[in-house]
Amino acid sequence: MDPRLLELLVCPICKGPLLHLRHRAELVCKADRLAFAVNDGIPVMLESEARKLEPTEDVD
Repeated sequence: MDPRLLELLVCPICKGPLLHLRHRAELVCKADRLAFAVNDGIPVMLESEARKLEPTEDVD
């Protein structure tokens, strides 16, 4: 993913920062505990498509 795009993207729900997990191809919002998929370098920023993180899942 383009680093400049990462600087502009925020969580679509809380408008908070996102953590890019390259090994999982996801953008994670720690506040909402949601993971947004990155498909072929394109983030899917839809709440309905987001994966809910398990309470025990580490996001660092």
